[in-house]
Amino acid sequence: MTLLKDRILFGAAYYNEYEPVSKLADDIKLMKQAHMNTIRVGEGSWSHWEPEDGKFNLDWLQPVLDKALANDIYVVLGVPTFAIPQWLVRKYPEVALHDKHNNRHFFGSREEHSLSHPVFKYYSARLINKIVDRYQDHPAIIGWQLHNEPGLFINYSHDAFEGFKDYLRNKYKTVEKLNKEWGLVYWSHELSTWDDLWEPEGNAQPQYDIEWRRYQANLTDDLLKWQSNLIKSKIPSKQFVTVNLAMGRSALDEAKAGKSLDIASSDIYYHMQDGMKLPTPDEPHSWFLHGPWQIARDADRTYSIKQKPFNVAETDGGPIGGAGDNYPAFPGQWKQAAYQMISRGANMIEYWHWQQLHYGTETYWGGIIPQDEKPGRVFNEVAELGKTFEQYGKKIVSLVPDEDIAMLYSVKSRWGLEFEPYHAANAEMDAHKTRNPEAYDNLFDRFYAGAFLANKQVRIIQDSTIYDDDNDKVLISAEKFAREHPYLLVVGAYITSDQFLEWMNNYIQSGGNLIIGPRTAFADDLARVRRSVKPAGLSDIAATNYQEYSNLRKKVDITGSQNFKVLEGSQVIEWIDMLKTDPNVQKLACYNDPFFKDYPVATYQNIGKGSLTVIGAVPNSQLAQSIFENLLPKSKWNFKSNHVTESSATNTDGEHLHFIFNWSWEETTLELPASCTLLGEDQIVNSITLQPWDTVILKEN
Repeated sequence: MTLLKDRILFGAAYYNEYEPVSKLADDIKLMKQAHMNTIRVGEGSWSHWEPEDGKFNLDWLQPVLDKALANDIYVVLGVPTFAIPQWLVRKYPEVALHDKHNNRHFFGSREEHSLSHPVFKYYSARLINKIVDRYQDHPAIIGWQLHNEPGLFINYSHDAFEGFKDYLRNKYKTVEKLNKEWGLVYWSHELSTWDDLWEPEGNAQPQYDIEWRRYQANLTDDLLKWQSNLIKSKIPSKQFVTVNLAMGRSALDEAKAGKSLDIASSDIYYHMQDGMKLPTPDEPHSWFLHGPWQIARDADRTYSIKQKPFNVAETDGGPIGGAGDNYPAFPGQWKQAAYQMISRGANMIEYWHWQQLHYGTETYWGGIIPQDEKPGRVFNEVAELGKTFEQYGKKIVSLVPDEDIAMLYSVKSRWGLEFEPYHAANAEMDAHKTRNPEAYDNLFDRFYAGAFLANKQVRIIQDSTIYDDDNDKVLISAEKFAREHPYLLVVGAYITSDQFLEWMNNYIQSGGNLIIGPRTAFADDLARVRRSVKPAGLSDIAATNYQEYSNLRKKVDITGSQNFKVLEGSQVIEWIDMLKTDPNVQKLACYNDPFFKDYPVATYQNIGKGSLTVIGAVPNSQLAQSIFENLLPKSKWNFKSNHVTESSATNTDGEHLHFIFNWSWEETTLELPASCTLLGEDQIVNSITLQPWDTVILKEN
């Protein structure tokens, strides 16, 4: 088999070993009817591969691979290291993961083990060697998946803590240097020896915490590196290595993890039914996504890992959740989600999973085939989608998404704002004592959602792809970046190096239009508040700075200006940087508040070849949308509808495609701003009618 480059990889996770009765031939036949060409296998079944210590059962997968090969279905084989067998737990209880209270994780779920423990590493390497040696040359296999959703837990195990001390000793060399860099004279925490270091469970010092989080991400990175190196040393060069990342895992730096991969992959799960409508309902944050803009955001984040097309390794086969959380998709929503991901660069759409389970923790996670094992509505919708993939062929493969603005994503700032959040998770929490793991993402999302509502397409850029902290090296010059990304938004970049502050200055001088938002350029790489005026490194050229900042217990109305029109209902929420500015700097908006009225909401000025906008508050959705509508060039592809959006990209033939989505039950007719044809057809269309939950793909002429 030759790897398809002229069609989207399309399929499902397939676990013949999970089914009460094997129906392999029937399953593969149905997959072909659904126009599927890819399955993922093997990653959840260590106990099936090795039922007893040293007794391997490697042949059970052979019939699945052979049947896939006979039907031109590709296979991604996953190594099963995220769930260890019970015989390993019994023999080596010390491999158990420990939580922040030093309690061992009880077994019965998944990833309850320390990924850095030598016992785990020995046994998992032994098994990976056996599996790869057995199947590396099978012609159905196109790729290998490492682990599964790595970085799920912070590892407080004894071996991890001892490794952390080694990490610090190698980095700082002496305890005296560590004492100075961390300011450990505060509250009498100075160390005399490395063994004086207190365990992380009781830590309240931000400098300790940021290094602890870096170290935890390094543990995950090390896992991926050694697994990747082991597999690549054996497999043919035409096979790829990937891992399905779950964005935002506690012990994961997504950009650095991508360095071990040939192709970035992620798992994108979302609320169906009204969870996909626009305007998006105000729902509490969830690990799975709510609203079409969040599907776009996670696709953009996956693209950002390697700045290349990516795979979606898992997404909703049906409603995702428990027995009391079943909301199957409206007609058209599987198609909408898939094309939202494809328009942002996805080359593979793979469902979790093929057959809904009859037992186990995820019994109520929907599949393409329901529990009665008879294809129904879900199968029919997915099959119709697969048919369109075949019809469009390479026209929708390896798309390069359009960009109106680049937006910086900073994992280390996410860690920093988790420990020192700009607002508590809810009104009952004591902000001085409470972490808020969602603080950074909530701030980032306020702006990203505004761009989406303004129909502006974001290219997410990981800060570690601009500047390598580990090696103190700029990876892309500010001049080159300004040419490729003329607009850049940096918000919530709480932790920034001196070199990155200099880089942002150079970006402006090179013609870049920089927009910075709250909590940016505040602390250094050790989460130490900078001694300079804020925003540090930018306040001089901005002629705008602040010394004070304020949380908000209420929403504050704002008024725009002649050059900065705001939508009705525009407000600021949660946080204000109390900006002061020179008289010659343009003030874009002001607060309608007796106290804050003397401080501008935002300022703007031209600097050198570029410009700098400073936004001093967290916007609500109307203000966030207004920011992008005012500061970015106007686009003709804006339908002024609160339930229709457009994503655009260029394909490998140089054709410009527009994906038009109707996120509502309302039939909508649109006049097109340019001459287009429906993709795959020749007739020119000047208008389109979108049915409820419809997706239309246009080729601009």
